[in-house]
Amino acid sequence: MAVPHGPAGVGQARHRMRAQLRGGGVSEAVIDDAVLILSELLSNACRHGRPLGDALAGDGDVRAAWRVEPSGRLTVEVTDGGGPTRPVPATPSVTARGGRGLNIITALAQDWGVRDGVHGEVTVWVVVHDDAGAARRREDFAARVTAPPVSRAS
Repeated sequence: MAVPHGPAGVGQARHRMRAQLRGGGVSEAVIDDAVLILSELLSNACRHGRPLGDALAGDGDVRAAWRVEPSGRLTVEVTDGGGPTRPVPATPSVTARGGRGLNIITALAQDWGVRDGVHGEVTVWVVVHDDAGAARRREDFAARVTAPPVSRAS
C-alpha cells in the first residue's frame, strides 16, 4: 500500500495491517509484533528516507507491504526513496529520545535486512516469527529489559 511520507501514513498502515491480519486468522501476538515493526519501519522511512519518486521531503509516498507465507511467517516491508545513510541499529544513550527502533525490530524478528531497488529506492524487510517463536521472544525480551527491584525504605 502507498502511504503518505509522514506521521499520517503510519497510522493508516497500522490500521489496515491489523484489520487484514485479523481477517486472515493471524494470532494477536504476531499481529502486535508486526504492527510495532511496521510502525518502526515507517517512522524510520519518514525520518531518514525520501519519499518515492521525485517529491521533496515531506511530500509523496512510501510503500508498506506484508504477506503471510505458507509456513505461517509474516514478512513486512517498507520502501522509501533512500536517504543519506543506511539503516543500522544504533547505540543510543539512556536519555536519548530515539534510536532504538532497529534494536526493537532485531529483538522481535527472526531476520531483517535492506534491499536496494531501482532509482535509489531502499526496502527494509523483516521476517516475523510464528506464534511459538513470538511467545519465546517476548519472554526473553522481557527478561532482558526488566529493571531491578527497587527497595522501599520505611
